[in-house]
Amino acid sequence: MRAGFIGLGRMGRPMAINMRRKGFELTVHDINQEAIASLEAEGARRGNGVAGVAAASDVVLTMLPGPKEVEEVIAGADGVLSHLKPGGIVMDMSTVDPLVTDKIAALCADKGVGFVDAPVGRLAQHADRGECLFMVGGSDADFARVKPMLEAMGTTIHHCGPAGAGMRMKLVNNYLAVVSCQLNAEALALSQRFGLDLTKTLAVLYGTTATNGQLRINWPNKSLAGDSSPGFTIDLAHKDLTLILQAANAMKVPLPVAAAAREMFSMARATGHGGSDFSAMGDAMCDMADIPRPRLPKGWTPPA
Repeated sequence: MRAGFIGLGRMGRPMAINMRRKGFELTVHDINQEAIASLEAEGARRGNGVAGVAAASDVVLTMLPGPKEVEEVIAGADGVLSHLKPGGIVMDMSTVDPLVTDKIAALCADKGVGFVDAPVGRLAQHADRGECLFMVGGSDADFARVKPMLEAMGTTIHHCGPAGAGMRMKLVNNYLAVVSCQLNAEALALSQRFGLDLTKTLAVLYGTTATNGQLRINWPNKSLAGDSSPGFTIDLAHKDLTLILQAANAMKVPLPVAAAAREMFSMARATGHGGSDFSAMGDAMCDMADIPRPRLPKGWTPPA
C-alpha cells in the first residue's frame, strides 16, 4: 500500500522514519526542506507538495500543528482531497478541535474517501523509538487498513470508536497530562520554598497516590535534569488546553481547573518559556516566584 506523510516535525519525522524502516513505500512533504532530506536518506520519495503526495498515495497521513493547518492541507483548494483517488484514506494524527475532525470526516465521505483520526499519546522520545500510543477513530474497515502503519510507529493502539472518537479521547488524555504539569510545578515550587530536599520530596510523592506519570517519567528526564529542549512545548500544551476548553464549552461541561491552568501556561509563554518542554512549567513557576529552579543531582535514580 502506497503511503504519503505530510508534516515532518518533532513527532512526525521519527514516525515517518519508522514507517520507512518497516518497509512502507512512502512519499513525504513538509515546509522544512531539511526534514524532507532526512526522509529521503531513509529511502522515501520527495512529493511535489501536498498535491503530489496525495496523487502518489493510497493512504495520506498528516501530522500538523493545529486546526488551521489540517483544514488547509486536507480540504484546501489544492489539498489532499483534490488529488486523492476515491477509495483512498486520510489519517490525521494531529491534535485539533473535534468539530474540525468531524468536518474533515464529512468532506472525506463526500469524496468517497475513508477517514481515520489517530492522535498520538506519549512523548517525542517514544516516537523516536517507535513506541507511540494511538487513540483511533474510524470505521472497522478503515481501521483495519491503517493498523499496519500504526503498528510500524507505535506499540499501543486503541480503537476508540467511529471517526472523531480518537480526537475526543486525545483531549481527555491531554487534559490530565497538561494540568498535571501545572500541579507538579506548583507542588515543587512550594517544596523548594519550604527548603525541602528534592530527592526526598520525590521519594515521598512517588510512594503515595499524589504521584503522576509526568512527575515520575518526564520531569526527571527533562526539566529536573536541566533539559528544557522540547519533546512537547509549552506553546503546544497551551494550544491543547485552548482546544480542550473550546470542546468542553461546546458540550456545556465546565472545566475550571483547565481554565486556570491555561492562564498559567499563558504567563509562562509571556515570560519566554513557550518553546521549552512543558515540564519547564516548573522553572517558569519558580522564576515567577523568585525561587531556585528544582534540579536533581547527577546520577540520581528514582526509588524502586
